[in-house]
Parts: sequence; structure tokens; C-alpha cells
Amino acid sequence: MAGPLSHIRVLDLTRVLAGPWCGQNLADLGAEVTKVERPGKGDDSRAFGPPWIKDAAGNDTAEAAYFVCANRGKQSVTLDLSKPEAQQIVRRLAAQSDVLLENYKVGDLARYGLGYDDLSKENPGLIYCSITGFGQTGPYKDRPGYDFMAQGMGGLMSVTGERDDLPGGGPQRVGVPIVDIMTGMYASIAVCAAIAHRAVTGKGQYIDMALLDTQVAFLSNQGMNYLATGEAPARLGNTHPNIVPYQTFRTSDGAIILACGNDNLFRKFCEVAGCSELATDARFATNGKRVENRTVLTATLDAVFAKRTTKEWVAALEGAGVPNGPINDLKQVFEEPQVIARGMRIDVPHPTAGTVPMVASPMRFSATPITYEVPPPTLGQHTAEVLAKRLGLSAEDIEQLRRDGIV
Repeated sequence: MAGPLSHIRVLDLTRVLAGPWCGQNLADLGAEVTKVERPGKGDDSRAFGPPWIKDAAGNDTAEAAYFVCANRGKQSVTLDLSKPEAQQIVRRLAAQSDVLLENYKVGDLARYGLGYDDLSKENPGLIYCSITGFGQTGPYKDRPGYDFMAQGMGGLMSVTGERDDLPGGGPQRVGVPIVDIMTGMYASIAVCAAIAHRAVTGKGQYIDMALLDTQVAFLSNQGMNYLATGEAPARLGNTHPNIVPYQTFRTSDGAIILACGNDNLFRKFCEVAGCSELATDARFATNGKRVENRTVLTATLDAVFAKRTTKEWVAALEGAGVPNGPINDLKQVFEEPQVIARGMRIDVPHPTAGTVPMVASPMRFSATPITYEVPPPTLGQHTAEVLAKRLGLSAEDIEQLRRDGIV
């Protein structure tokens, strides 16, 4: 069944993660996505291994797991954009496209005549999305930008990690490149919104996405905590700045997450934990008081949790309807019955690996369900097919382009 964006054609000139993540989202939604890569090398993330995807015999292929995570559903075409002939091919492809994604340095594609102003003259309906570290304006616009830098500059690392006065304290980056991923997600939303706008007006537009902007935007409650008080929030480890108890506790054999998001849940927890007196104690009866008296309450609950195993706590808290959960490693994640039931692991046919395991999209549609029929492409896998079908080039034309180093 056709996806909700099956009428949309995307030209993806991005590499590594933020842009490819957006392109993969659009592909998951049914869009036809053509990825343009450098001949011989391709997307930088093709070299981000090990680990490499394994074939049916258990041998490493040339496909990096990093590349595979963000490029399913796409066709790969190789073009040397430094050459005028390749630039002309991109212009022709863009003239037939609804969306163009790119993450070159500010002004780079304009030098080749591939900027928004250039391409929108031939295709006024084109939605052109640029993704950079710092955006197209401002004093930092010409700086290169990476996820790690944005996590630091944008404040995320100032609120992530254990308290400075505790063992292991200090700033920490998030364990996945969250700024790249979130920028790709915001870009996906922006592109879909621009598609909706074009459906009404017939006009495309330019979208300017920046890693730093995204990081500042998704500071969410922590950003507002600062704006409301003028005081910069500190690192709190696994505790929550506004809710208590909403944190991890050590059990007799491991650890567990307790998430009491309101006073009623705290009372339920106290009942099942055998410490009902805490729920009526004036210091802890309301969330505001629990936040004020966090240190005392945490010390008390540390002793309570140490009396049972993680498994015992999970069973007891689930029975009482108190939100909780274990802290899984990735092996345990993909063994969780709920993760299995929701089909979050998929196996996609692949030209060199046979099949490749991937993480499914979390988007679920009743009328236009996502399918996973097109695997992450090998480098240049679809060059001849795309140039022939979309541009009408003959086999001889394409071979000449290969000899000239254009593709």
C-alpha cells in the first residue's frame, strides 16, 4: 500500500546523520528518495566502521552499520559535483523533484549554481531544506558544526551527567548523537509542513535548519526553568529537576527506575513499598515539598529499595500501577516482549548481506502503513537506473560519464 508521501520525490544531497535521518523518515513515509553521493567514497558514514553489516555466512560486508541506520528506502546515485556535467545532472533531477535536502557549508552549492535561488527558478514548487551547524545567518554561520559541539554549546551537557560533587561527576554527552537526530526530525516536520503549504499555494520555499538552533529548542523544560528564574540548572544525574521521586535507585541486585509523576502515584508507591508514613509526612506529601526535601527523601528510599531485588520491585510496582522499569542494555532491549510485539526489529533484504537487521520506524498508520521493501543502497547502486529512467540517458551516455569521472 502506498505511503502517505508516495506522491513526493526527494533529492537527498546530505551525508552522515542529520540530513540522512530526515531523508529516511521521508522514505519511510513513502517518498521516492534519491541520494547523491561522491564517486568512490560516498557518504562519509560508509566508512564509520566497525561494526560492519555481516552477510549470511557471518562475514563482514563493506556496509557500515552507521550508514545503514539512516539510509533505508533510498536510491544511490554517484556524482562528482565539482564537475559542470554533474552539476547539470543535479539541476535536471531537482527540476523533477518536490524536495531537496542538503547539508553543505553555507554557500557551497550556490557556487555550483545549485542554491535555492538557482533551482527554484526552474522549479518554483521546490522545497529546499538546508541543514548546517549554525544556520545560514549569524556570526557563526561559516563554522563547521557537529553534534558533539552542539550538545556542549547548546547547554545539553550542562544538564547531563552526575553532579559535580559526586563520583563520576561532570558534563556528559548523550549516548547517541541526539542533536543530529532531532535536527533530522525537525527537518522532517518542516518539510511535511512545506508540502502542506504548497498544496494550498502551489509555492515551494526555503527551509533553514541548524544543529545549534535545534539543541536550544529542545532544552524544553530545562530551558524554561532557566528563563523563568534566571538561574542555570545544574546536572542532577538520574534525578529530575521538577519531579521527585523520578530517578534510579539501587536494588539488592541491580537498579530500577521509579517515576512518580504525581502525588497519587507517590502514595501508591509508599503503600506497596511498606513506607506509607512517608506519603503523609508534611515534608513529602506534595511534589513541591518532595523537590524541596529531595536529599532527605532520596536517602530514605535508598534504604527501602536495597531490601528487594530488581525483579521483585518490578513485579510489586507493576501490580500497584506505579510506573517503573529496569535499565536494559541493547541485548535486553530487543528481548523485551513489548519491543518484540511492536515489531521494532525488522529484517530487510540487502544486495550484499542477504538481509540486514534494522530498527523500525515508530510511526504507525492505520490507512498507510510503513513498509520496508527498499534496503540501504550500496554505493552508486542506482546510478544507471536513475539516469536512464528520469533523464533518458542511454547506456552509452552513462558509460561515457563513467569514463569521464562524472559518475
